[in-house]
Amino acid sequence: MPFEIRPAVAADLPAIADVVERAYRGDTARLGWTHEADLLSDTRLDAGELEGIVADPGQALLTLFEGATPLGCVNVADRGDGLAYLGLLCIEPTRQGLGLGKRLIAAAEGHARDKFGCRAIEMTVIEQRSELIAYYERRGWCRTGALRPFPVPLDPPYWMEVLAKRLA
Repeated sequence: MPFEIRPAVAADLPAIADVVERAYRGDTARLGWTHEADLLSDTRLDAGELEGIVADPGQALLTLFEGATPLGCVNVADRGDGLAYLGLLCIEPTRQGLGLGKRLIAAAEGHARDKFGCRAIEMTVIEQRSELIAYYERRGWCRTGALRPFPVPLDPPYWMEVLAKRLA
């Protein structure tokens, strides 16, 4: 069955939220390699967060579908001044390693450039996730040297490493 990447709509959100949770947290996440299940045990997001993304004209939740089934998503947001932000990238754990994440990254970069008019894009990755940082570096992303606090206070605290890429 062919794959399609398109912006999510409200009706897609419950199924997308399930994919996000399976990809980031819990035992199902351990079936893939990009999870945070060994670092965090809370839920990754709530339905309201996805609804906010879809309702915001300065953001898109690009979703990869196989037929009517979502297999992954990525959030791309216009931050202004020619800068976009990429976040929430995930692929169904049992489908990781097939190049689907690479497709979503390319779609997000294209959306940032073509729809938002951005010249650069950035993301943050938990600094302990060296294998994930290396994955992005192989795709042209560069470490900026900047760190940002993890959005949820933890003890000990986690830090997010900022990666960036110029958009052609």
